[in-house]
Amino acid sequence: MPRFGKSLSRRSHLSTYNGNRMADYTDDHARAGIDAKLPKLDTWPNQFPGYVITTRFPEYTSVCPKTGMPDYGTIIIQYMPDKECIELKALKMYLLAYRDLGIFYENAVNKILHDIVAAVRPEWCVVRGEFTPRGGLTTSIFARWPARSPGSKSGSKGRSPRGKSR
Repeated sequence: MPRFGKSLSRRSHLSTYNGNRMADYTDDHARAGIDAKLPKLDTWPNQFPGYVITTRFPEYTSVCPKTGMPDYGTIIIQYMPDKECIELKALKMYLLAYRDLGIFYENAVNKILHDIVAAVRPEWCVVRGEFTPRGGLTTSIFARWPARSPGSKSGSKGRSPRGKSR
């Protein structure tokens, strides 16, 4: 019977299923793909204030960094531009670059958010990943900038995408 509450080292995350030990997850698995160099997100000058851009990419693919198996899903990007807008061909090439990248999809959604915010500095941005079933589970990941503080109704515009002050 599995034992719960056992502390795990930061380097290796052991798991057991039905008495069988499964391969370890490592910090390298967890960090895989986060610092990957991807195509540049080109921008163009926004001409109008106060509108929202929503882009759906239903052909997202990447690779699980642990198993090497492909992950599939839809990425939905929604943002209110400030001074710049993302050039759509550049966005397509950027998202296609994930195809051979080993990255957990939780990390992919957050990396996409980080890279978009760095490129266009929008009023706000939300990235949602809706991933196809794997092992009978469907997963949706939702990331936003600026991040909302617990208990607040508005985000803090003075924070960068990775939580560091500007």
